[in-house]
This record gives sequence, C-alpha cells and structure tokens, in this order.
Amino acid sequence: MYNLISFFGMFGLMAVAWIFSKNRKNINWRVVGWGAGLQIIFAFFIFKVPAGIAVFNLINKAVLKMFSFAKEGINFCFGPLSIGPGAMGPYGEQSIGFILAIQSLPTVIFFSAIMSLLYFVKFMPLLINIFARIFTKLMKISGAEALCSSSNIFVGVESAFTIRPYLEKMTKSELCTVLTAGMATIASTMLGLYASFLYGSFPAIAGHLVSASILSAPAAIVMAKLLYPEDEVPETLGENVKAEYIPAQNWMDAIIKGANEGLKLCAGIIALLIAVLGLLAIVNYGFGKIGTSLQEILSYIFRPLVFLTGVPMADISKVAYLAGERTIVTELVAYQHLSAYIQQGAISARSAVIASYILCGFAHIASMAIFVGGFAAIAPSRSGDLAKIGFRALAAAILACLMTGAVAGVFYTSGILTVL
Repeated sequence: MYNLISFFGMFGLMAVAWIFSKNRKNINWRVVGWGAGLQIIFAFFIFKVPAGIAVFNLINKAVLKMFSFAKEGINFCFGPLSIGPGAMGPYGEQSIGFILAIQSLPTVIFFSAIMSLLYFVKFMPLLINIFARIFTKLMKISGAEALCSSSNIFVGVESAFTIRPYLEKMTKSELCTVLTAGMATIASTMLGLYASFLYGSFPAIAGHLVSASILSAPAAIVMAKLLYPEDEVPETLGENVKAEYIPAQNWMDAIIKGANEGLKLCAGIIALLIAVLGLLAIVNYGFGKIGTSLQEILSYIFRPLVFLTGVPMADISKVAYLAGERTIVTELVAYQHLSAYIQQGAISARSAVIASYILCGFAHIASMAIFVGGFAAIAPSRSGDLAKIGFRALAAAILACLMTGAVAGVFYTSGILTVL
C-alpha cells in the first residue's frame, strides 16, 4: 500500500509545484514528463535490474572502502582523538567520544582529492557529458542548464564554473534550474561524511546516497520548470555544450588542488555549523517561551508533503521534523539525527530509506546563500535576478528531494538497508 502512496505522491508533489507556478500557461509538459520518466527509469535500473543492483552494491562497497582508507590519514594526524565511539585504536587506545570536526569532517579532504584526480583522468567529465546529453536530448532543455544539472550530481557550487561562458545570457528560468539542481543534489565530496554517520546501522547508505543524487537531478529540472516555466528562448536550447574546466598540470597537482579545496570546504562547514546552530539557539530560545521550536513549526508544514512520499503514518512526524531541520540547519545535522533514530529503532526501515533520500540535498537556507553568492560572483550582472529567484529555487529543490524520496518509496523492498 505504501508503495502506491509513494507512486501517486510523486504526482501530488508535482501538483504542489504547479499550484505555486509563476506562469502555468508556459509549463513545458515534455520536460515534466521526461523528467519524471527518467527518475522512474533510473530507479528501476538501480532497484530492479540485476546489472543495476550489482552496480549499486559495487558503488556502496567502493565508497565504504574509500572511507576506511580516509581513516588512515585521519588516524595518523589526530591519533586517539580520531577513534570513534565503541572503537579501539591500533595500540589499544580508548575513544573519548564522537568529535565531528576530527572523526568525520576530514573525510571531505580525502574525497575531494579523489574527485580531483578523477577529473584529471577525464573520468568525471565523461560521466557528466553522458548525463547532460540525455537531459538535452530527451527533455529539450538548454545545453547549459543540462550540463550544470549533470555536474551537480557529482560536485557542488563548483558546477557554476562549467557554464561560466553562458551565465551572463541565461534566462531566469535557466538560472532557477541551475540553482535548484545545485541545492537538490549533494557533492560527492560529502559522501564519506554522510556515510560515516549511518553506515553502522545502514550498511547500504553509500550506494543509496549516490542513487539519490542521480535521481534528484531530473527531479530538480522538473520542479524548477514547474515553479518557474521558461518564457524566453535560451541561447543554447537543444544544443550540447562543452564544460569549462581548469585542468591540473599532472596527477600530483590534481591531488594537491583537490586536498586544498577539501580543506577549505571542511573549514567552511565548521564555520557554517557554528554560526547557524548558534543563531538557531537564539531563535529557539524565544520559541521555547511558548513551548516549541522552529524545527517543530516547520515539521507541521512538511507533514502532508512527507505523507506523499509514502512514509508510514507512525513515522511521519519524525521524518517531517528531519526535513524541517535540514531546511534551516543543513542536512549534516539532520543525517546525524536520522542515524540516532535508526539506532534507537525509533523509525521503520522504510522510513529510514525514504528519509535518507529526502535529506540527500543542499536544500537549506545557508546553501541557497552560498549558491546565489557563488553564481553572482561569476556573473555579477545577474546578481539581482539570482537574488530574486533564490527562494523559488530553494522551494523547487525541497520538492525535488521529496520527489526523490517518493521514487525510493515506490521501489522499496525489505532488506534494502543492507543490500539490494
């Protein structure tokens, strides 16, 4: 029954976007149809086709293995401080407890270096171009927005650089699409970090995170085009465009650049968490006077939307709380709390899987500021348009993540927490 709710919930979420559309008369239903269809096709391949299941499980094992490699460098640099709760160091050292900044965040540096190396050997550009061509060919969107949306499956705000020559002339609808795609997906550099929270109780989490980022790309295009339909003619409509990259000189240069970028990202995450969680504490201090919190208030807004994803009734309030929490204090905090729910047996396996897909995106206020600011820095003349579009793009990204959760619910089967 819940699988059927998830299926019809996909259309319910698209209906929500249609209701709040900027111009319903201009909606391109080919984009909507193919975008939803691609999600179903991708999900069917990942969850039901033997070859897809094999690839999924291989990716899951590979990411978790890479995470174990990352721990080697972290252990060497931080010693006993790097030992997680319940674990023991190579010389019998005991853990002093969980330390996010030391035990988990440094994995971002390692994964950033790996991604930079994959760019250097041309593997990542090849994958991105494949997805970009699929989106351009089937959905008939512009080559620039297809390329940027494809890039966002694997990277974060850096995707703006791949379409640098086109940003100044992109339509407002295109800008909404690229912002939405950025916030509806996650960067692969964050995979190890999220997996570190959940892999103990959710062994297949790494594969699901990769799956979620792929599925969210077409969902982002669908929701962006529903909320902000195209009313101009894009310069690269129906064209395949080439990405702009800054190449490394050699493999060592690629690793150095990737590690340095990862260090900046790691520091940025720490700074963001300190600022946002502190500010939230101030807000919740005020709400506490009336016996509630901002997360609780947002959870009531998310409850009907979470219902549409096919989460069992008993768990809707908890998953809605996580969705509301992600919107204001990032997916990092929400994933930590999801891990606690799973370990405590507070939610069902179905809810855990759907929640992991719903949370798999930078769809929060802080990220909106980062993406708008990042794109505006590259195309200063469009800063005003980007600022106006920002909140609409955030809404589209949130709906896209929910839609991805619904797709996961359609294909959910028991045992999916471990392998497919």
